[in-house]
Amino acid sequence: MKLFVGSSPHLRSKETVSTVMRDVVIALIPTLLAGIYFFGLRALLVTLVAVGFAVGSEYLYEKLTHKPITINDFSAVITGMLLAFNVPVTIPFWMVALGSMFAIIIVKQLYGGLGMNFMNPALAARAALMASFPTAMSNYVAPNAGISNLLNSSTYSSLDATTFATPLSKGTPVNFLEAFIGVRGGCIGEVSTICLLIGAGYLLYRGVIQIRIPAVFIATTAVVLALTGTPIADLPIQLLMGGLVLGAFFMATDYVSAPVNRKAQIFFAIGCGVVTALIRNLGALPEGVSYSILFMNIFTPLLEKYCIPKVFGEGRVKK
Repeated sequence: MKLFVGSSPHLRSKETVSTVMRDVVIALIPTLLAGIYFFGLRALLVTLVAVGFAVGSEYLYEKLTHKPITINDFSAVITGMLLAFNVPVTIPFWMVALGSMFAIIIVKQLYGGLGMNFMNPALAARAALMASFPTAMSNYVAPNAGISNLLNSSTYSSLDATTFATPLSKGTPVNFLEAFIGVRGGCIGEVSTICLLIGAGYLLYRGVIQIRIPAVFIATTAVVLALTGTPIADLPIQLLMGGLVLGAFFMATDYVSAPVNRKAQIFFAIGCGVVTALIRNLGALPEGVSYSILFMNIFTPLLEKYCIPKVFGEGRVKK
């Protein structure tokens, strides 16, 4: 018998950062196609600008600082896509370009690159854009009315692509089917719940994410919304509104900024749900998903520290 001595890790996988990130990009494609359908070709252009400047910023920064070029791992592509999904289609191109550079250089690279950033870069960039350009970040348009007519609904069939308030902003109300399919106003990537769930299902099938964080996040949001005044009958639509599904499945599950161990993940998701619901019902903003995830990203190191699982075989310390 031959024994081989080697350093850890002893359990190896064929998966790499590139393959995992590539799966996330694939999972985001249905939502991108829905955004293009509902908001037109400009949704694709906004996404391309966001992705282009994200990848370009990463390449240029690493080139100038003599670091290994990592643009082939698809992480910058995901950051650009998620940023584009979190802005309205009417945003000026230079703003989304600025947001991509902020996400990559300030939030990601200055902290050491992939794996070192303490918060989600795309959400941090969205928060920075929201604070700097609130009017542009709230300039939503009505979606394509074609599918609204297909559903025999008059909600958006008589509207053109003019500025209006989203349902969460006490604007045009929608029914469950419209909210589920995506016949509603909002950011490019948050409107079509069915497409988001298709992508989430792919990630779950591939084992890229686990259901734990999204399920607890959404369930906690529902409970706290009900406790703070939302009628039970309105909860299903509330859960489809805004960026809750997008945030729960694609951003709260971020490998870098979310906790690793199970107990910490549960507390992290509960915190996200509580903050989201409190902002929606008691805050001045109509939506709180991005801020809730960023807020809990700050607590990730503490959750990891105090939720350390018991080591197998470890006994109690005798006093």
